[in-house]
Amino acid sequence: MPVKTAKHKHVLVVHGPNLNLLGSREPAHYGRLTLKDINQKIRALAKTHGITVSFFQSNHEGAIIDRIQQTQVCDGILINPAAYTHTSIAIRDALLAMNKPFVEVHLTDILSREAFRHHSFFSDIALATVMGRGADSYVEGFVKLVQALKSQGHLSKIT
Repeated sequence: MPVKTAKHKHVLVVHGPNLNLLGSREPAHYGRLTLKDINQKIRALAKTHGITVSFFQSNHEGAIIDRIQQTQVCDGILINPAAYTHTSIAIRDALLAMNKPFVEVHLTDILSREAFRHHSFFSDIALATVMGRGADSYVEGFVKLVQALKSQGHLSKIT
């Protein structure tokens, strides 16, 4: 992990289950971009903002929790909890325990999908939730997180 300085910020990007299949999984919902493509977009954006970025993807709830708990050198988290959005109180608790600002992102608009996808365990505690913009959800979410980190001390809900 890179060493953080007072001016240098570090963002962890967490991708939840099945996002490793992007590009081939249900392209009508999720598009043709791969996870590698999305990470490259974020990496380029991070470079323009002078932000260090690291990426983590897992299909396993416990692995995601473990990674969130290892965020000592991280200033903020951009997370797409994927299906865990609707089920994981444990990931929510890990985010609360680490007390790091985070932005929740989704490729699709979860509110326009099946009824069971309408509830998020994260939206009420996230700085912002960005959804329904495909890969641009990550881009917009990253920008919102960076803006919040750069104005540290003003970490309140972003609309």
